[in-house]
Amino acid sequence: MAVRNVIQKEDELLRMRSKEVKVFDKKLRDLIDDMWDTMYANNGMGLACPQVGILKRIVVMEVNNMKFELVNPVIIKEEGCDIDEEGCLSCGKIKGKVKRPMVVTVTAQDRYGYNIAITGEKLLARCICHEVDHLNGVLFIDKLEKKES
Repeated sequence: MAVRNVIQKEDELLRMRSKEVKVFDKKLRDLIDDMWDTMYANNGMGLACPQVGILKRIVVMEVNNMKFELVNPVIIKEEGCDIDEEGCLSCGKIKGKVKRPMVVTVTAQDRYGYNIAITGEKLLARCICHEVDHLNGVLFIDKLEKKES
């Protein structure tokens, strides 16, 4: 497919809420394929549609050699607490510790519009939260843990 440009944190589009996907067609599947190509070309673990300049509620992720495509994801359950380091393709070399749930359950649709649910722990939970935040106009740098003096 195609590698798209990843927009950076200064772009106002990253602060906007994405729109729900209602049409599941070849155009959507091509966009998801482009997102995979873009994520891999930039050595990412996850990518949200706003990061390629399109305000649609779509994310792709590869965590622990498992691939996930989530269209219209909604986190329905969070458990526990985990603090670990994150980075982001739209935030350059910035890294920092972020507090996230240890376990999350998300409902979504796949590229064909079928309903799915995923429960993820630790790294998968973190990635789901990070990418869903993008769909709501939130960047991980907004949630960085404060350093103790």
